[in-house]
Amino acid sequence: MNIDWSAEDLAFRDEVRAFIAAELTPELRRAGNSLTSVYADYAVGMGWQKILHAKGWAAPAWPEEFGGRGWSVSQRYIFATEMAAAGAPPVSPMGIGMCGPVLIGHGTPEQQAYFLPRMLNGDDFWCQGYSEPQSGSDLATLQMSAVEDGGDFVCTGHKLWTTHAHEANWIFCLVRTSREEIPQKGITFLLIDMTSPGVEVTPIVSLSGEHIQNHVFFTDVRVPKANAVGPVGQGWTVAKYLMQFERGGGVASPGMRARIAKAASILEAQFPDRDDAEGVSLRSQLAEAAVQVDALAAIELRVMSALSVGGAPGPESSILKTVGTELSQRLTEIALAAAGSYAGVYQPHMVSPGGPSPGFVPPPQRDGVGPDYSWTVAAKYLNDRAGSIYAGTNEIQRNIMAKAVLGL
Repeated sequence: MNIDWSAEDLAFRDEVRAFIAAELTPELRRAGNSLTSVYADYAVGMGWQKILHAKGWAAPAWPEEFGGRGWSVSQRYIFATEMAAAGAPPVSPMGIGMCGPVLIGHGTPEQQAYFLPRMLNGDDFWCQGYSEPQSGSDLATLQMSAVEDGGDFVCTGHKLWTTHAHEANWIFCLVRTSREEIPQKGITFLLIDMTSPGVEVTPIVSLSGEHIQNHVFFTDVRVPKANAVGPVGQGWTVAKYLMQFERGGGVASPGMRARIAKAASILEAQFPDRDDAEGVSLRSQLAEAAVQVDALAAIELRVMSALSVGGAPGPESSILKTVGTELSQRLTEIALAAAGSYAGVYQPHMVSPGGPSPGFVPPPQRDGVGPDYSWTVAAKYLNDRAGSIYAGTNEIQRNIMAKAVLGL
């Protein structure tokens, strides 16, 4: 197998590098390299999205007729690799990465014509309304109701762990429009304007001290029936399609390679004596993680190949989600151990949190404690504890793999 890049691929790589060098501002680069969450905050993520949109690169995975690029698998992989290597901040996945593909695959022409351009240019910022207090991985038990009333649904319920709901002006929700013997039936995929009367957002502060997630309460919120995506009562099918993109529609390995390089530099700084027993152990763990990243990259390329010919990620998305999140957690553990006591200092003013840090008052001198490589590691570790839970717990993913991949 020849895995060398073609001349066309190398020319594309040079084009991406030139674009990044010209357009990725020092402020955005600094923010991307000092993220503590998988999400950039609204200002950082949207600032970079607008630059990408001006180039036509905001949604490289979308079909060209909807504003995408029509890039090959290798081009998309090169793009993700160069963005990660440069420290570019991530664009919020809720709109472009999740709701967008659903509208392309299941939306009406009217929904596509209205929402997709606004998603790309940043007029609409999206959040996801799936989890409820008693419905997490067992999402079919959700209780948020949507009762038909003329041309509207009247929605009442409570969603939680809703990322950036305090910034979003639209939310895509799973709601119950009827009660059936089989709980997966009677669920509808609904688009709701967050500025509607009856919508209330309250914060959830994470272990890292950041306000990224939220409660969202709906009290008699009127939503036009035209905002249902797919047939009423068949939202479970739409949701399963979306979850494949949430779990496996992106490319994680280039970013992990960048993190491995950063962890290696931490080890060199903290353990310059190559014979130090703790340093040797951590270097060994990091080498093992690097091998696992290479295996993850192979699965990602297979998924991207399916996407390039119009397919969905399929059950491999569960493999990517499980392997990717557990490997990411392992990298945070290695970095935390390498940083040692420096990681114990809480200093969100020196990094780029995924949201505000309520109650934190930065010191007047605004100086950091310890070397700069240690500033993000504790918050990354704490944030990443959720990785094996969100988008369906890894236990659920293993059930899916057992059934859909192994045929058990």
